[in-house]
Formats: sequence, C-alpha cells, structure tokens
Amino acid sequence: MSILENIIRAAQYKEQLLAILIDPDKFEVDGDGKSSAFAKAYLKKIPAQTTHLFIGGSTDHNHKTEKVVQLLKAETDLPVILFPGDYTQVTPEANALLFLSLLSGDNPEFLIGQQVKAARAVQQSNLEVIPTGYLLIDGGSQTAVERVSNTQPLSQDQPETIITTALAGQYLGKKLLYLEAGSGARSAVQPHIITSVCEAVTIPIIVGGGIRTERAMQAAFTAGATMVVVGTAFEDNTWNN
Repeated sequence: MSILENIIRAAQYKEQLLAILIDPDKFEVDGDGKSSAFAKAYLKKIPAQTTHLFIGGSTDHNHKTEKVVQLLKAETDLPVILFPGDYTQVTPEANALLFLSLLSGDNPEFLIGQQVKAARAVQQSNLEVIPTGYLLIDGGSQTAVERVSNTQPLSQDQPETIITTALAGQYLGKKLLYLEAGSGARSAVQPHIITSVCEAVTIPIIVGGGIRTERAMQAAFTAGATMVVVGTAFEDNTWNN
C-alpha cells in the first residue's frame, strides 16, 4: 500500500495519523557518530503514536535535507516524507514527496514556479509524489512561510474563502489538502474551520501549525483532520500532554 493509499484509508476509517515535522536547519549533522546519536535521541522523545516524519523548512541554508533524511531512515521504519520549502530540498533519499502548491497566495513562484524547477529531479527519483494543496491560514503572527513566499495568509474570520480555496484545490486534482497556521503560530487552525473544509471536500485533510498540546491535537482530529503535524513543540521541548 502506498503512503497516499494509507492516508486515504485512514480518512475512510477515521484513523488518527500524527506526523512530526523536522526542520533540517535545526538538526545536528556534524560528524557521523554525533549525528546518529542526535537522531536516535530525537526519535526517542517523539510520541509513540507518531506515524510519519515530515522533513522540510522554509529555508535550508546549509543544504542538510538529504543528510537528515539519511540519518532518520537509518534509525526508524517510519515513512519519511519531504515537506519542502523550495526545490533544492527535494532528495531521492526520502520515501515520498508532498508536491506542494501554495493555493492561498498569489505568488506564481510558489503556485507553479518552484514546482517547475523541481520537476526533473522528481522525475528522476523513485519518490512517491503526492500532489498537495497548501493553504496558509492566519495563526496570529507572521510566519516564515509568509515571509519567504511573500504572500498573505487566509483569515480565519473569512471561512468561506478558506473553504472555496480548498474546493478549488480538490477540483485541480490535489490528493491532499494541508491547512497550515505556520511554524510557531500563536494559534492553530480553529476546529470549526477544519470541520467546514472537511464537510466541503472529499480528500484527506492535514492540519499543522500552532499545535502544542495533546488537547489541541485531539481537537483537530475531532474536527475532522486525518493527519496532524507537530513541529516547533518538539524542537523547543514544549509539548504538553
């Protein structure tokens, strides 16, 4: 069963998937022995219910994505999925790639430009490619995604815009929709927004950004999310059960 098929099945059977997002810029890769120890220690502190690892960040100035993927795959059987901030973060070492298109903004570079730049590398890899509509939602603070993409997030006070953007993504052929409040967001995507989107579309919903507690994670699942993504809370050791 492919990774996408697994996610679709989880949506059908109301299973809860948890992805931990790892930013390569914040991962130790200096020296093989030290790097392996760091990877092992990191994996030990993530929740036992973790089902997927996402690798990526708004930037990867030191080009560490490939090395981080290699380190993690050597230490775990969890699927490692690329969540790239730009085309340079595509590496064939991973299991799959969220082929993201930033539907919430009006910057063609992140709607199609980066995808064109990545196309040949993706074609020459054995990555499972998962077309994903990416919607940046206002989480109460400016995020790295907003700065790098030079786009504005969708307001949670205008749910109809979020819903119709998600619908457009489905009609464009996206297989997943990712509702993202942004790394380090003050607040997560509100449950009623998640529910409204889930009621409008028929493809699985991923929700991330601003989720720092078990309670917030469960609220997203209850609202209809198939997968919840947590990143900053584990980087900063602030996850609250």
